[in-house]
Amino acid sequence: MAAELTAGRDIGADPRDGSGLVVLGAGSIVLATDDDLQALVSTAASGERRALTNNRYSSDVVALGDATVLESVPELRGDNGLPRWLAESAGVAVEELADRERLGIDLDSPLDLELLRRHPNCPEALLDLARAEADRLARPAEAFEALRVLAGSSRAELLVAGRISASALRRLEQRTSCRVRALVEERGLRTATAGQRPAASALGLLLDRDGPDAIGQLVGRLADGAIIDSRVLLAHRHGADERAWPSAEDRFASDLLQADRVRDPWLQQLTLHAWSHAVPIALGAHSLVGPGLGLALGLEP
Repeated sequence: MAAELTAGRDIGADPRDGSGLVVLGAGSIVLATDDDLQALVSTAASGERRALTNNRYSSDVVALGDATVLESVPELRGDNGLPRWLAESAGVAVEELADRERLGIDLDSPLDLELLRRHPNCPEALLDLARAEADRLARPAEAFEALRVLAGSSRAELLVAGRISASALRRLEQRTSCRVRALVEERGLRTATAGQRPAASALGLLLDRDGPDAIGQLVGRLADGAIIDSRVLLAHRHGADERAWPSAEDRFASDLLQADRVRDPWLQQLTLHAWSHAVPIALGAHSLVGPGLGLALGLEP
């Protein structure tokens, strides 16, 4: 849990005295409004056995009115699964903030800057950072532009693969002209509990068979362009524990379609052939295939 802020108290306050806290992942809810933040602080200051989050199934921020319930929390893979544990195991009433899509956009990868700068409410500081990083963001920006044109064509077909929500698919159906082919895989990847089936991917199985250098050919057989959740492919290949994945530096370079900066051989080949193939392919993480999907395709929020 990347950061803890106690409501109305110093950060070092002892949560066992009944005070509340806000658990906030680094780079999370960057589009939160003052009202959103006030609601979180108010929940944490309530002293009540209740919680408020942006997403009860995969959270980025959780406000908890009585932190004593955390005395029995087990070791979790991350803060994403905390609301689920609070509701199912600790008997805490968990509510959600409004506008899950806006509050689901995080700054987890440099690629997310390219998504965020397209949002009308992007903070000015992040706009400045995106402008400063324009050269590094050039390849995904080019891919997004090609995919935007594709999405507006009734003759084209778009492949989206990964942790895509039903609401995101509805928006694509309502606001794009192209046909959409979707492979919905590994939703809840970060909040999976013991005993669940290990991570697996249909697209990953095809890459196991044909190799990562076949990504362009596979996409070209199915569609005219693709947006792919590469973390699902890594979970399929290495397991859900990120410690077994290629480094964060490799993953970020892959998101930016800079294969020459990726050291892992498999991910390097995937990235190289995603960028160099004739059809546009964007690679990324949850923000790309989730709340940032419309931004990547040039759809107004």
